[in-house]
Amino acid sequence: MATIRCDIVSAEAEIFHGEATLVVATGEEGELGIAPRHAPLITRLKPGKVVVTQPNGEVLDFAISGGILEVQPQVVTVLADTAVRADDIDEAAVRAAMEEAKRALAHKDPKMSAEEAQAQLAMSLAQLSALERLRKNLKH
Repeated sequence: MATIRCDIVSAEAEIFHGEATLVVATGEEGELGIAPRHAPLITRLKPGKVVVTQPNGEVLDFAISGGILEVQPQVVTVLADTAVRADDIDEAAVRAAMEEAKRALAHKDPKMSAEEAQAQLAMSLAQLSALERLRKNLKH
């Protein structure tokens, strides 16, 4: 089975490094599926998901706040602003951050700019979506 190396990194840390048979990410123009021997490519990523299918069939789900996807002949690199593995998401903290962002947008909170609030809201939604996908996969 052909594989491609996948690296997911953020400004803080390396989130994932390993082999994959498929990497799916949310690009600015839509969903991207990257398989081994994919043509080279660089594109921006929207806040959303990165899903890595490993050679053993295990599917790993990550939530990202945006970033860059680079595809080279032997490696897919996701350079994320922030990234978190679905297994590591604290749902209560994400819901609290989402409510804080919504309040900031509604009331023009001086502690948080509209841009910061929108980014926080987008990341919160991406994380909740990753949790939902994880729970759905665990039920199967």
